[in-house]
Amino acid sequence: MSSTKGPEAPAIMRIGAARLTAGLDRMPRLDLEAHRDIFGPLPRLSAEELISMAEQVDLRGQGGAAFPFARKLSAVMQTAETNDCPTIVVVNATEGEPGSIKDKMLMIRSPYLILSGAALVAEAIGAEEIVVGVAGNELANRSLEAAIAAEPGLRKMARVVQLPDRFISGESGALVRGINGKRPVPPGRKILASDFGVDDLPTLLSNASTFAQLAVLALLGPERFAAVGTPEEPGTVLLSVGGSAAHPAVIEAPTGVPLAAVLDICQAPAGDGVLVGGYHGMWLPAATAYAVPVSREGLAAVGGTLGSGIVLPLGDGTCPLGEVSRIASYLAGESAGQCGPCKLGLPSIARALAALIDGSGGIEALDVARRSAAAVAGRGACSHPDGVTRFVLSALDVFTEDLAAHVFHSSCGRPVRGVLPLPTGPEQEEQQRLVVDWTRCRGHGLCAHLIPELIHVDGHGYPVILNIPVPSWLEKDAEQAVHMCPELALRLTDAAPVPTRTAPVSIPAPQLRTGLVGGGSSSRKQITAG
Repeated sequence: MSSTKGPEAPAIMRIGAARLTAGLDRMPRLDLEAHRDIFGPLPRLSAEELISMAEQVDLRGQGGAAFPFARKLSAVMQTAETNDCPTIVVVNATEGEPGSIKDKMLMIRSPYLILSGAALVAEAIGAEEIVVGVAGNELANRSLEAAIAAEPGLRKMARVVQLPDRFISGESGALVRGINGKRPVPPGRKILASDFGVDDLPTLLSNASTFAQLAVLALLGPERFAAVGTPEEPGTVLLSVGGSAAHPAVIEAPTGVPLAAVLDICQAPAGDGVLVGGYHGMWLPAATAYAVPVSREGLAAVGGTLGSGIVLPLGDGTCPLGEVSRIASYLAGESAGQCGPCKLGLPSIARALAALIDGSGGIEALDVARRSAAAVAGRGACSHPDGVTRFVLSALDVFTEDLAAHVFHSSCGRPVRGVLPLPTGPEQEEQQRLVVDWTRCRGHGLCAHLIPELIHVDGHGYPVILNIPVPSWLEKDAEQAVHMCPELALRLTDAAPVPTRTAPVSIPAPQLRTGLVGGGSSSRKQITAG
């Protein structure tokens, strides 16, 4: 095990040999020269060769859905051939989920590993351009932009597009819409990027660390790639470990290692439970978490999910359901507002959990939370409602003792310490919130009728406001509620205007010839097979 950290960059720890993190024990960031020295140019491969290699090791997407990369690449090629049209490569580097830092680490410290994987695919499928979608981390974005500017082949073909720093910005449909100049929200119906992506062209869209994995696979070849990890899921995986960890870090580890080993090197006590897979993931009891292997199959066998590789142990000393309530409220506010399950179902879940925590809800609030989750599941226009349902219901199943304390005794006696991360930054600070001037409010209840997504009335007829910023899709309704309040008691907090950003202009090029691609097997250098 080793640990490294660059200025303002996520710390790195390793179990076993370095692959995705090669060279980062010696340098804070791999510039073009350092990347070439450590990795060398990738071998030039055809689309058929890439598909075959990806199938041999069952390479999956690293963004959460774990879709087979070979199938995605085949679908893009088939659509392009059928329609006789060019293709696009999109790198999803938005990483908008709190707690996920693995892509940011690669963007900051080893950007050419991501870009070389994208360039490899672009040359193999004859893509016209590479588009990199990014969000709010300025250090990571500047690192990627500098890497593109320093490499002539990429400079002619790659462009960076910035999206709002939101949870749903990284959903594939939202990312494609954002790149196409539309509102970056899920489209509300299943549209495959491989069929209609950027500019309605067949688009190979994958997570940033997926392209990094592809580069490592091309460098090592399938046999050497499979020298570590499990036979079913070979290779290494990047995990973002936070929560109660004394040393939060990105961990590179072979698949199959015990999750306990990952928690131990980060000094991360499981406490009441461990969240795996992020805020669309699942909670595991501590005993289960310490025994489970790090793999898709291993985690699924105990009711968990690897997802995007987020590991958030809760530790001791904080209220588990209070932490869950904080995140459920945040997730309700991150809805795109396009369907009933999101607009009404998620706020209902969040309100019920809040009532459980403050002691006002009791068994009725628990019943509302469960019924609302059941009503939401499988009915959303995107995967967000289902993900929130998994997160909440697994918490209710795991934190049974804490739940009983809140239901029957109004409190577990522990404070909510904010162990689970929430986004911070200008975009969050500048969002508006509804507040009530209690010296004026007379409990008319009109506001709850005008904006039921955010306000409901308590047993005495007074408004209870969900503790989240006003989502953009509810801004007009919130303003109407403020203006129509008979006592002028409802207000919107002031907010500074959000600065606009201009995406770099694309420089089109008919073909990609980059120094990152073009070597043969003799070009494989210092990266190890394990």
